[in-house]
Amino acid sequence: MTMNDFLELFSYGFFQKALLATVFASISCGIIGTYIVTRRIVFVSGGITHASFGGIGLAFLIGVDPLVGASVFALLAALGIQFFTEKGGVREDSSIAIWWSLGMALGVVFVFLTPGYTPNLMSYLFGSILTVSSYELWAMLFLIAILLAVFYAWFREILYIAFDEEFARASGLHVSGFNYLLMMLIALTVVLNIRVVGIILILSLLTIPQAIANLFTRDFRKMILLSILFGFVGSLSGLIISYFLNIPSGATIIFTLVLMFGVFRIIKRFK
Repeated sequence: MTMNDFLELFSYGFFQKALLATVFASISCGIIGTYIVTRRIVFVSGGITHASFGGIGLAFLIGVDPLVGASVFALLAALGIQFFTEKGGVREDSSIAIWWSLGMALGVVFVFLTPGYTPNLMSYLFGSILTVSSYELWAMLFLIAILLAVFYAWFREILYIAFDEEFARASGLHVSGFNYLLMMLIALTVVLNIRVVGIILILSLLTIPQAIANLFTRDFRKMILLSILFGFVGSLSGLIISYFLNIPSGATIIFTLVLMFGVFRIIKRFK
């Protein structure tokens, strides 16, 4: 690969969209992923992610945009997990398992019932960042605006809940309301970034950049900024590598992020 080949890559419209997708995904996953990791609810997001597959399957069956179906199922799963845990007396891990299994099972049934072949299904399972559309980019940008507004308006409250929910309740915060709001934001972040790395791997994009950032700081605000930075560097590097090697972009992005974590972990250990 020559420098001209590398520079020419950025002149392609599809790659420009993919580049914007990496920027937007890094920002949204950096913000909400830091909350997820700090709150230690990584597998909650995993349950929401896999539950969204039911919506994708239904969307293929009835002929609507798969992201619309995924959004509906992800939001229902997010609210359902929170409601079962808070009001239904169900343990959180059990609640996650219920919604996770239900979404995946429904997705399999709906895809089976869909007439003909569903070629785009793999792009939602494993990601297809090079085919991201302008509509999806605008949706990702709108999500970022919502996340920035929410975290700017209630940063202290979110910080309290993330680190110590009981202290937040004792301080008089309406923790239940914030929990439902943040669960919905997690759901939307998961769905709108599915095209970047897919349902199977989106959990990694929400946690690995934060794990790298955590090697350098424990400060919540700094973790968000570093997570965005590491997420972008890893995603862009993986995107470029996948393009020139002609291998799946989503898996390459995650592999690159894991490699970054390993390198920084070794550097920190022997520093």
